[in-house]
Amino acid sequence: MMARTNISGGSPFEPIIGFSRAVRVGNLVFLAGTAPGGAESEDAEGQTRRIFAVAEKALAEAGASFKDVVRTRMFLTHVEDWEAVGRVHGEFFSAIRPAATMVVVAELLNPAWRVEIEMDALIPGEAPDAQSSSPPDW
Repeated sequence: MMARTNISGGSPFEPIIGFSRAVRVGNLVFLAGTAPGGAESEDAEGQTRRIFAVAEKALAEAGASFKDVVRTRMFLTHVEDWEAVGRVHGEFFSAIRPAATMVVVAELLNPAWRVEIEMDALIPGEAPDAQSSSPPDW
């Protein structure tokens, strides 16, 4: 079985809701939907920058970085924010170009949040934990 590491973001809601900021399993890292906590009064660009700061810390704690990100999912509450959010995303990923999805949703948990982002990363060069050579039991 592959080792699993849960990375906390320090939210008091993590044990109540039952989530982690990120989870690493083998060489895969899954970053939970990250909101712009602390940047509620910022515009979409400022909120997106806050999200990327939180994401960078969580990825690093999992042994990854933005260069390892292979997928992002962006949730916007205002369609007119797509360019501002996309520009910030592009600053970090224009060379890497992960698979990305951007959707507009009715609202997020805090009405002041304009954007929330998820990321998945694959850490190259790290072999997954040793596994049995026999086929899986489906």
